[in-house]
Amino acid sequence: MKSTTNRRRIRQSVAAAVVGIIMTGVGVSAGASANSAAATGIAWGACSDPYLATVGAQCGFLAVPLDYAHPRGAKIQLAVSRVVHTTPDSQYQGVMLTNPGGPGGSGLSMAATGQLVPNGAGDAYDWIGLDPRGVGSSVPAISCQPDYFGAPRPPYVPSTPTLERTWLARTRAYARACAANNGPLLRHMTTLDSARDLESLRIALGASQINYYGYSYGTYLGQVYATVYPTRVRRMVLDSTVDPRNVWYQNNLNQAVAFERNIKMWFGWLAQYDSVYHLGTTAAAVEKLFYQNLHDLDRQPAGGVVGGDEWSDIFLHAGYNQFFWLDLAGAFAGWVHDKDADTLIGLYQAVDGPGDDNAYAVYTGVVCTDVQWPRSWAKWQRDLRATFQTAPFLTWLNGWYNAPCRSWPAPAGKAVNIDGQRVASVLLINETLDAATPFEGSLEVRRRFPHSSLLAVSGGTSHASGFFVGNECVNGTVANYLATGALPARKRGSGPDATCEPLPQPVPDAATAKASGVDAAKLAARIALTPGLPLTRRLR
Repeated sequence: MKSTTNRRRIRQSVAAAVVGIIMTGVGVSAGASANSAAATGIAWGACSDPYLATVGAQCGFLAVPLDYAHPRGAKIQLAVSRVVHTTPDSQYQGVMLTNPGGPGGSGLSMAATGQLVPNGAGDAYDWIGLDPRGVGSSVPAISCQPDYFGAPRPPYVPSTPTLERTWLARTRAYARACAANNGPLLRHMTTLDSARDLESLRIALGASQINYYGYSYGTYLGQVYATVYPTRVRRMVLDSTVDPRNVWYQNNLNQAVAFERNIKMWFGWLAQYDSVYHLGTTAAAVEKLFYQNLHDLDRQPAGGVVGGDEWSDIFLHAGYNQFFWLDLAGAFAGWVHDKDADTLIGLYQAVDGPGDDNAYAVYTGVVCTDVQWPRSWAKWQRDLRATFQTAPFLTWLNGWYNAPCRSWPAPAGKAVNIDGQRVASVLLINETLDAATPFEGSLEVRRRFPHSSLLAVSGGTSHASGFFVGNECVNGTVANYLATGALPARKRGSGPDATCEPLPQPVPDAATAKASGVDAAKLAARIALTPGLPLTRRLR
């Protein structure tokens, strides 16, 4: 069992690194451990990344088919990492494949997740990190248009026909750039392709079954894998679960409504602490001030960089997790009272800066080809305008973020009919006020996986809460499941099977009200530390 101090050191190392860079109850034999160590399809070696080396990871590449319809044809290389179990072989629980979300998130650092699990419950697994196809260190990595997020951008809300035409032209140009830059890989980026990659990885690791831990979009990847390979799943944790009914067009409209609720909660919290931030004594007053500054920045960007769009991008994270409320409140107050542009620019560069090209290219490469998006711009207009009436914060931001799918150059597939009836064991986790993956999605997945149990964090607003938010109730439930395979008892009806209390809302003091106290790099670390959250505006 690792000490609390050591676990804290691991968490701190993860934060530094991201800035710098399953049948229940069935044991696994020691012989399976030997097979895992051999890992027939991967030549393991030292990791070049200093953080992965620090946590004792091994790294390598796995060759998989570009096109699974032609398995003997062209190959691509997936970057893989591994932290092996530290328990005796007699206690070995098998391989734990992971995915941090996105799509587009690099998962190599996820190999260290087992060292965060309470009570040493992660020590009996080989934790496997992976950069999915097209991502990060995998070869080839997708790139479309590196300056697509260059600031300042045209206002998201198309208040004039000229703005609308400008954004439509930008999204079409982006789709054309993706087609020109990425060759045949762009045609093979679906979630189903990635699920088949997980199966190739299972075979390469010499494992008869996998354990799986997925956050956010990674929960949808887990659902697809479990549907196609149900008997290969031993234990599976799906944290912040994607609704399989709404992949992907309707999911984004649903997110806009949920984020509106959460950003208004933050406005209300700021009003509660007007004595600290002086931004308004009511949620309505704070909201008015927020949009007043957004419109002012459209006309005159802070430091010539942060316009209204970039302002929205920065404060989007308040809707993801109250963990960020204090720092973002300091930045808001610092701009309003002191016109501190440096902090805003630092935060923008932290959350939308260099390196986002690959993440966004993979995001569009996956969601635009998983299913066919509406081709008619008239339908997009109707739906976005209607949603905007009640949810102005995210609607057009999310709309333009996904609009390249309307003219995507690669053919779209068909949505996988998610069916978990033959899957033996799944633990679902979701906070009931999660905005990025609304709670109704977890209820739907619970219905489709009759051998699952749903742990709800009642009233919680966090997205992707396991291990990284610090909720001991959630972490303890997951640790017990990983150690023993025991799920919370399934209840009758369509609700959750167990509940945890959310973490309390943060309480500010005078020191947190100053923008000078906001360290953009540290905030970016906290954002990146939490799987499922965007370093850009990914919303899965």
